[in-house]
Amino acid sequence: MLKNKTLLITGGTGSFGNAVLNRFLDTDHFDEIRIFSRDEKKQDDMRTQLRNEKLKFYIGDVRDYNSIERAMHGVDYVFHAAALKQVPSCEFFPLEATKTNVFGTQNVIDAAIANGVQKVICLSTDKAAYPINAMGISKALMEKVAIAASRNIVGTTTVCLTRYGNVMASRGSVIPLFIKQIKEGKPLTITDPNMTRFLMSLEEAVALVLFAFEHGNQGDLFVNKAPAGTIGDLALALKQLSKADNEIIVIGTRHGEKLYETLCTREEMQKAEDMGEFYRIPADNRNLNYNQYFSEGETNLSIIEDYHSHNTEQLDVEGMKELLSKQPYVRREIFGDMAAIQYPA
Repeated sequence: MLKNKTLLITGGTGSFGNAVLNRFLDTDHFDEIRIFSRDEKKQDDMRTQLRNEKLKFYIGDVRDYNSIERAMHGVDYVFHAAALKQVPSCEFFPLEATKTNVFGTQNVIDAAIANGVQKVICLSTDKAAYPINAMGISKALMEKVAIAASRNIVGTTTVCLTRYGNVMASRGSVIPLFIKQIKEGKPLTITDPNMTRFLMSLEEAVALVLFAFEHGNQGDLFVNKAPAGTIGDLALALKQLSKADNEIIVIGTRHGEKLYETLCTREEMQKAEDMGEFYRIPADNRNLNYNQYFSEGETNLSIIEDYHSHNTEQLDVEGMKELLSKQPYVRREIFGDMAAIQYPA
């Protein structure tokens, strides 16, 4: 289904975009892959490093409808990865997060519909489930925008979503920070040793999006089943892999952080379809008949659990070490495997 097609990746210079390119650039899938982002330096670095005729670069911002609409001409599929996703930045500038994550998503969907794009996959985060910070709130509203748009599409465009937890070694995440602290001989700063997070690789994030491409219907949300572990065990695993003796300092939970993250709420689990490695959560397509919201309930909802990082499969330190040892960034930075890809560069 991907042969002789054109793919557009918004925010394509990020870790996810690089992982997609690693997956497809040297295959016969996609005749053209367009990278859309506002960072000309990262685009030039990517262009110089990869030197591949299949790649086309578009400078623009998802906040600007005209720029994304022009980039969408002739596109078959869209990975919408552009976002403001740093929790502290969004917390201080929530309106900026809203402009990119909410209005930017609406622009991407509108431009895709206007240009007859076959399918748009919007990337979301576990922080959108029961959000407590501005980044999660803006991503939750992004999901609502995408699902609402999917209800009203008359043409051939399908809009669906993926939601996943912490992507190991992605740009700005804790693994590159811990490795940097280890190399510099500094203490490893952890917020709460008992805090748990889902753990998945960039390759698994790409696999989730591809699964959504193949199986997604209008408004579907796909979630990857993933193991989790504590931040304390993660720090210990990286120390042991590095044969380091850095001190570990507990700095306390920062503003906007949860003890654990939720990938599926109990309301979503009530209707989730188990698809093996993934859950499919169909869109809520109730109409404006308010009785369906307030007069009719679900009797079994109270006994259903959320799917979160405290009740999924838990990895201990040894399990963490085994998982981390397979990650390209860890292999490069700790084991010196120079052939491994360095995504968060």
